[in-house]
Amino acid sequence: MTKSDCHIPFNKPYASGGELANIAQALANNHLSGDGLFSAKCHSWLEEKINTPRALLTHSGTAALEMAALLLNINPGDEVIMPSFTFVSTANAFALRGAIPVFVDIDALTMNIAPSLIEAAITAKTVAIVVVHYAGVSCDMDKIMEIAAHHKLHVIEDAAHAVLSSYKGRMLGSIGILGALSFHETKNLSCGEGGAITINDPALIERSEVIREKGTNRKQFFRGMVDKYSWIDIGSSFLPSELEAAFLWAQMESAATIQENRLASWNAYDQGFNDLEQQGHIRRPVVPADCGHNAHLYYLLVDNLDERKALQSYMQEAGIDCLPHYVPLHSSAAGRKLGRSSGSLEVTDKISDTLLRMPLWVDLPAASIDTICQTVTQFFQANSQACSSSAKKLQAVD
Repeated sequence: MTKSDCHIPFNKPYASGGELANIAQALANNHLSGDGLFSAKCHSWLEEKINTPRALLTHSGTAALEMAALLLNINPGDEVIMPSFTFVSTANAFALRGAIPVFVDIDALTMNIAPSLIEAAITAKTVAIVVVHYAGVSCDMDKIMEIAAHHKLHVIEDAAHAVLSSYKGRMLGSIGILGALSFHETKNLSCGEGGAITINDPALIERSEVIREKGTNRKQFFRGMVDKYSWIDIGSSFLPSELEAAFLWAQMESAATIQENRLASWNAYDQGFNDLEQQGHIRRPVVPADCGHNAHLYYLLVDNLDERKALQSYMQEAGIDCLPHYVPLHSSAAGRKLGRSSGSLEVTDKISDTLLRMPLWVDLPAASIDTICQTVTQFFQANSQACSSSAKKLQAVD
């Protein structure tokens, strides 16, 4: 197969059309640092859409997780349960506080942490569970919240993939005590980098504002509650600039269109790969009935690592960028040093070897999706023919 002249990238940043006008307005307002007019608009939008008492923009989803660790007073020696199949920030945020990430295997259907394995990972040192809503599909939050309540543990939602996804009608990021969102370039809503923390316990709101403002009561000063602000707690500079908020606000205003477009592409993939799944070549994503997903990404699961590498190479030769996903944290150098595993994590290892993500972005042409589905189909047809020829040769030798 020869390299195609038509390149289909894995991701393509999207602009709704209002971003530059908003940035110009921020300049005209003479406010480029954090928490200006556009930041306030974004906060209000998130609070309304997610139904959370308080949402605050951060400079990344990583920063939101680090704020969560500070807010919950995570200390050295504490244990925090989480999946191994996730981005490094999920673990780093707590390891930075001296806590021990405890890695639990995932459910083979959803790629989310397996609730049935959580209790075996709990010890006297466990203080929290971090759930990761993979591909914008919710974890089984009823079971997880029940386990957490029984053992008096905090639940933090790593909803980096899951802006505007839901579980039984509740928006993700609103169920645990805290939630972390991402607005990275690859996410559904983006400002290049960026994130947000959702605070679902009103008792944590005031301190969240202090931690986010370098540990000062600057917010209270701007509200006229104190004569001058000072250092009153630990914290860091977690605010994004007003330029990022201005860009993000344009995306939020177009969120319905963005979601509709991505869902249409996701559904086209799902239909296009149906026959291959019926033939036993691949497995498509599974979305439980209780979950409203946001079409963050579309992936295929193949039989083994060699097949995944061969398919990825075949797609690359056709000019189509398809990518695997996480190297499991429990098998990484830092994961082995800073964390521990609970159980074998064999599903995590298998999924890491066999999952391949397809290109997906706003305005991905339907013709490109057709090309991608056809190319994947051609790969399996070629492999089937090769296997059939080999079998015939073996029979002839016998």
